[in-house]
Amino acid sequence: MTARRPVLAGLALAMLGGPAFAKGIAMEEIDPPFGMIGKIKAVPGKRAALIAILGSGTGAMPGCLAYLIAEDATDPDAIWITEIWDKKESHAASLALPSVKEAIRLGRPLIAGFELSAETRPKPGASFVKA
Repeated sequence: MTARRPVLAGLALAMLGGPAFAKGIAMEEIDPPFGMIGKIKAVPGKRAALIAILGSGTGAMPGCLAYLIAEDATDPDAIWITEIWDKKESHAASLALPSVKEAIRLGRPLIAGFELSAETRPKPGASFVKA
């Protein structure tokens, strides 16, 4: 059985966005930036449906600078989520958004587990351009 806290944290991580997007902000303008990378295993055969739900969780997410959902190239049930926030508090506040809560509710049954999750510190010198 999967522990509840990592499941909720992973769902929240995944549900915060859809396609990659960026706001044209240089890392030098953010102090300190906050990032997360996570790997989610979908229920076998449900990866595409889970990705669709993850993408539907987007909307106005103050402080989210980039969010990318990617299929694992070798595992047909795995998804990688990469995100960059202006600060850790913005990420935490996003969990209260109605669209995020709804995506978590819909996505939970399609998730088999979480294999990896890491907080990162995006470094100055990296700039984002509008995709």
